This record gives sequence, C-alpha cells and structure tokens, in this order.
Amino acid sequence: MTHRPPRPYRVLAPALAAGVLLTTAACSDGDDSGPDRADTTRVSSSPLAQASPAPLTPAGARAALVTEADLEDDWNQVKNAATWRDSLLVGKVDVADFLTGKADAADCQKLLDRLYGDDLLGKPSGASALTGFEEGASRLLYQVAAYDRAGLDSSFSWLRSLPVKCDQFTATDDSGAERTVQVTERSLPEEGDARQGLRVTVRGTSGGEPATLTLDVAAVRVGTDAITLTNGGLDGVDGDSTEQAVKLGTARLKDVQAGRTPSADPGELD
Repeated sequence: MTHRPPRPYRVLAPALAAGVLLTTAACSDGDDSGPDRADTTRVSSSPLAQASPAPLTPAGARAALVTEADLEDDWNQVKNAATWRDSLLVGKVDVADFLTGKADAADCQKLLDRLYGDDLLGKPSGASALTGFEEGASRLLYQVAAYDRAGLDSSFSWLRSLPVKCDQFTATDDSGAERTVQVTERSLPEEGDARQGLRVTVRGTSGGEPATLTLDVAAVRVGTDAITLTNGGLDGVDGDSTEQAVKLGTARLKDVQAGRTPSADPGELD
C-alpha cells in the first residue's frame, strides 16, 4: 500500500553614511591617502564583515525545523520520516513524450528520483536536519540544510524550468504499469532570497486500485541555506499547511542564522 505521503541594515546604514561623509571630507582637503581615509575604510567595512551569518551547524539545522506548533490543523510529528518512500514516484520516464527529447526527459526523471530520495536540491554540502508530520493519510516532510551556493543556484534554475519541461509525461514502473505525471507552478509566500513551488500530481495504481498522489513541493533559499518540503498524499493537499510551513520555517532559519533561538510560540511572529 502506498504511503502518502543583518537585521543589520538599520545599524549598517548610519555607519555607511558616516563613512561617506568622512570620505567626502578627506577628498575636499585634497588628501586621498592620509590616515582619515584609512580610518573611513575601516569604519564602513567592519559592519559588512559582521553581516555574514555563521555556517549552519547540525544543532542550528535542527533548531530551524518547523514544529507541530508551527503547522495549522492536527499534524503530528513522527520519528520515521527519514524512511518515507512513495512507490508512485518510482518509474522510468518515457522519452517519447517529449518534443525536445532526452534533455527534458532527464530533468523530469531527476524530479521523480529526487522526490523519492528526499534530496530535492541535491546533496547538502554542510549540516542538514529533517522532520516529518502526519495528518490522517497526508504527510509533510520538511528539511533544512546548507548547500554550495553555485549548486544551490543551479538547483533553483532547474526547479523553475520544470512546469514547462515536465508539464505532463508518462513514467513506467518495473512491472510495466504506467503513471501519468503533471507538474505545475505553485505560488509561495514572498519569503527568503529565492523560492520555487510546484504542484506534482501522479496518477496510477496502488494495491491494484486507481490512485492519485498530489504533492505540494516547495524550496526557499536564505543565503546558502535552504528549506525544502513536500506535503500531500492520496487524499490531496492541505495548501494552508504548505504556506504556514514556508512562512514560519523561513523565520526560524533566519533566527538561527542571526544567532537567535527560534520562538516556541509562532503567534509571537504575527
């Protein structure tokens, strides 16, 4: 049976303004190399150096995970989320479905493989943490991880291309059973530095009966860290929970990056 699944800117601005004034004063005196100019450089660059967040640690990744209190409705946290796999996501993409052939088919195959393997953005380059929640027959899988910036940018570009490249295609499992897969764009709250949402629908059979797996898929980048989630199951998707997880999850990650402890009460963020 298929399982279903910094605020530094206000401080920084006056310092930068002071640096500009000092520099202007030095230039007006005709002295481009004196001690005043050197001191100005130190004043304006020091806050910038402090603005970069520290690398994500394993403890920080765990602290940035959403909790039951962050999600609406009756989601319950589980202990076995790392073992979740949905067999409807297993299949070989039919290249014949694609006008542009193997290139687009390979991108769609990567989507299925990464959804099944819980590595939507590829393998993390640093710390990571994962948790999962159940509500009835629906599942919400949530991950926080650190990535290589170039690889992260590439993964987001790939995600943005999928609603066009993979709008509808066929995948066949080892028994020859076919699944019809549809991928559309899913809007997300304006959180983080970049974001991409998808709605993935897989129609096939489960236990010999017709079945439709529907998933919200979301990724949000905050610096070189990112959150990813999949939410849904055979009974559909609770879209409000997707948006809640994105909003509060991004806030939690920003708190961790700033050296703060995320609030245990999501109501404090309102």
